[in-house]
Amino acid sequence: MFHPNLTRFINDAILPLTSLDAAAFWKGFDDLINEFSSSTRDLLADRLHLQTQIDHWHDANPSFSQTDYEQFLLSIGYLLPQIPDFVINTDKVDAEIATLSGPQLVVPLKNARFALNAANARWGSLYDALYGSDIIVDEPGQPRQPGYDSVRGNKVIAYARAFLDSAVPLASASHAEAVSYSINDGLVIELKDGHQTRLRDATQFAGYLGDSDAPGSVLFKHHGLHIECVINRGGNIGSEDAAGIDDIILEAALTTIMDCEDSVAAVDAEDKIDVYKNWLGLMTNTLSASFAKGGTTMTRSLNQDREFLDPNGAPIVLRGRSLLFNRNVGHLMTSELAHDNAGEQVPEHIIDAVMTALIGAIDLASDAGYGNSCTGSLYIVKPKMHGPVEVAFTCRLFASIEVLLSLPANTIKLGIMDEERRTSVNLKHCIFEARERLVFINTGFLDRTGDEIYTSTNAGVFPPKAQIKDREWINAYENRNVEIGLACGLQGRAQIGKGMWAMPDEMAAMMKAKVAHPQSGASTAWVPSPTAAVLHAMHYHAVDVRAAQESVRLRTPSTLSALLTIPLLGHETPLDAQSIEGELENNIQGILGYVVRWIESGIGCSKVPDIHNIGLMEDRATLRISAVHVSNWLKHGLCNTEQVIEIMQRMAKVVDEQNVNDPLYRPMADDFEASAGFAAAKALVFDNPTLPNGYTEPLLHAHRVMYKASQP
Repeated sequence: MFHPNLTRFINDAILPLTSLDAAAFWKGFDDLINEFSSSTRDLLADRLHLQTQIDHWHDANPSFSQTDYEQFLLSIGYLLPQIPDFVINTDKVDAEIATLSGPQLVVPLKNARFALNAANARWGSLYDALYGSDIIVDEPGQPRQPGYDSVRGNKVIAYARAFLDSAVPLASASHAEAVSYSINDGLVIELKDGHQTRLRDATQFAGYLGDSDAPGSVLFKHHGLHIECVINRGGNIGSEDAAGIDDIILEAALTTIMDCEDSVAAVDAEDKIDVYKNWLGLMTNTLSASFAKGGTTMTRSLNQDREFLDPNGAPIVLRGRSLLFNRNVGHLMTSELAHDNAGEQVPEHIIDAVMTALIGAIDLASDAGYGNSCTGSLYIVKPKMHGPVEVAFTCRLFASIEVLLSLPANTIKLGIMDEERRTSVNLKHCIFEARERLVFINTGFLDRTGDEIYTSTNAGVFPPKAQIKDREWINAYENRNVEIGLACGLQGRAQIGKGMWAMPDEMAAMMKAKVAHPQSGASTAWVPSPTAAVLHAMHYHAVDVRAAQESVRLRTPSTLSALLTIPLLGHETPLDAQSIEGELENNIQGILGYVVRWIESGIGCSKVPDIHNIGLMEDRATLRISAVHVSNWLKHGLCNTEQVIEIMQRMAKVVDEQNVNDPLYRPMADDFEASAGFAAAKALVFDNPTLPNGYTEPLLHAHRVMYKASQP
């Protein structure tokens, strides 16, 4: 029933760390697989049945009223009647999720170094984040100096002082005028003019390190987040600073999603066990990663908790690491890790859920582990669920796993990715089904748009991707997620999240745009790197999320009809040939740039240059929307097969040139027929209508398996 490598890994590396009886565990695991495998297949069949009915309805109703359309969706059970008001009753939720607001990282769990960086991104240097980003603009005609550029450094310091003035203002003057900080019945700040001042709000002083007369650090707290001013008059920066401030450290990534799904290329037993090994290493505090930097080998491990003295001089301990979620895979794929009684491969999500919880339970039972939860909870994010029936199924699965592992009921908490259309239109009902274990809902534009296009592709032509963002449905989608979440009592119990900033090098643009997420009432939003987490943290100082949520409660809610308005191109806005060509080039270049790395290098998430050479964090969600979009245009005749193939070959040369400095890269244009990456990309475009809901995993996995088998 079970792959020998999985059996060996669990028996040798995991079960000895638990109090579980091995024989009872394996029997229970086997029983659970057989119970939930067939139900998973039934759910997938239901998805297909609904989609077939929708396709046929659009074929029969090329012109339709919104009312008729909504009645049809109700009649087939795609759209469910509204349910009475309720509030969730999830308990034992950690503060990072329930009451605090801040950035959330998402990283591929298969990459140990990335996982460690993210886990350690709870705290990060504001000075480093600013100095290394485009937020600080160099003077025209003045190239950056090698090593430390003092001109740029002074701009960083000025920016950081202005941030302190905003987040933790002094009663009088600016932090830029400070020459010393000391503790004497609270925090005392001596100014350049010889006067003394204190904080405008004395309660923002949270602690310090060292001697009260000359502390090595001063700790502030604002909107629940900590700010540490590191004082070191012997440091590289502190020696030149009037107050001796050597750095400013922000509490940044309160939570991190360790991803087993969209950002991971794991296609066989070997790949999956590598993922589980990293999760085990995190939960047992043993994970490390070595890498070369500047000619030196460095080893990264998990940070320790941080110790300070409170304002009265008593010791306090602050969490040194991010609170971790595990994002399991969705319901679609199966795995060679196990076979059920019928001899069929087991749905991968069942194994993910058992392994995530089994390993996480080690941490809950040990003082020597990661110490992920202070409340005794395990946190699993489930992606790509279609509607409340699938949410209820997941809750039943989690309950059975709790019995298997002898965990208290509702130990396993659920995060719902609001990224599929049937979930969005029934979001309140989905939350109701998970009301005892829900800790997270969020929006994801890319997957959600991919499903929007795929679900309604027979309705007509969709506009270019940038225009889809401007249509009525997207605002309704983003707004309803917050509105419904608040109405269902998520405030104080669960996160309401927003999606990823996909351009890791464009931090100045992020600082202008992403403040909209806390302003919308979202308590968290995704960022692509520890640097972005530090910078995005400033938004949660600038915005009082609780106040923003109260404003949301007062506004007129977005309508379901707006959400269900299909964003078609329409006859009144035809596209010219140049616009069509440009959009196809953009989509296809992105597909090729991502797929060739996935198939030939096993990289599930990476910074892929777009057609304008702007680095984008690409994962399967970006691939899904691009492939579905091209397929829609092929279906409705905005382009043809020959045109798409010609563009693919032309864009392959662009991608080849963008990867010219990678010694391991295999150019596609040298031999299109022999390129595994090009073949997979071609299949994703032309075979897309056969892929369930436009998901790319079936083809990606098949081509990756073939490629691995072809290698010596």
